[in-house]
Amino acid sequence: MFWLSLPVTAAHVDAAPGAYHFGFKKSVDGKLPSIDEEGFKPILTKNGALFLGDTTKKELFMTFDNGYENGYTAKILDVLKEKQVPALFFVTGHYVKDQPELLRRMVAEGHLIGNHSWSHPDMTQLSEGQIASELSKVKEQVEQITGQQGMSFLRPPRGIFNDNVLAVSKRQGYTSVFWSIAYKDWDVNAQRGGAYAFDQVTRQLHPGAILLLHSVSKDNAEALGRIIDEARRQGYEFKALGEKDGIQLIPMP
Repeated sequence: MFWLSLPVTAAHVDAAPGAYHFGFKKSVDGKLPSIDEEGFKPILTKNGALFLGDTTKKELFMTFDNGYENGYTAKILDVLKEKQVPALFFVTGHYVKDQPELLRRMVAEGHLIGNHSWSHPDMTQLSEGQIASELSKVKEQVEQITGQQGMSFLRPPRGIFNDNVLAVSKRQGYTSVFWSIAYKDWDVNAQRGGAYAFDQVTRQLHPGAILLLHSVSKDNAEALGRIIDEARRQGYEFKALGEKDGIQLIPMP
């Protein structure tokens, strides 16, 4: 599916003025990743978008993008429950319509559901009203299905954004959440095994990391438990993105 084709390197996009694909310089040997050279850091800072958590603490934040269901989310939820790890699932309208039971399970087991837009468009091409509609439909439907009150986190579809997209989203009450750990996991025809996923993720671990994993990946489902165990062995703690007196990073209860 096209909406899972996320880049891992930054590139200027011609879709709209000032549009970017999100990308970053990966962490190596525990050193912090960087977006200093990508050209969009001031836009993220201006609009309060998240790329990292508190880099003075060995904390990790688990997020998943759920554009469509490929049979692995239940297993992922099983592992998260067993390991007591909170996660933030970014869902599209397709997923909302297709997988209401999995949405209910996410919320029932203490996870948050975030907004990945209704139709996964390039939002740099949309008007403010169209962006608002894309976001409100997901929020309203998730609330009806799961009872989750409110939705505060957004991941721009396809990782494409500009200042206007982030500003409009912020006015709609969202904090845009990007990521500081990722690898090419979204191609279901190019899975390389759980050991590969384990290596790709654990080699990038760093304080304050926001992990992006795709739930369609067989490799991720196989490796998730070992990834969590290895991170904890290295002294990391998994925490949840949450709301209390504004947006902050809080531990899972």
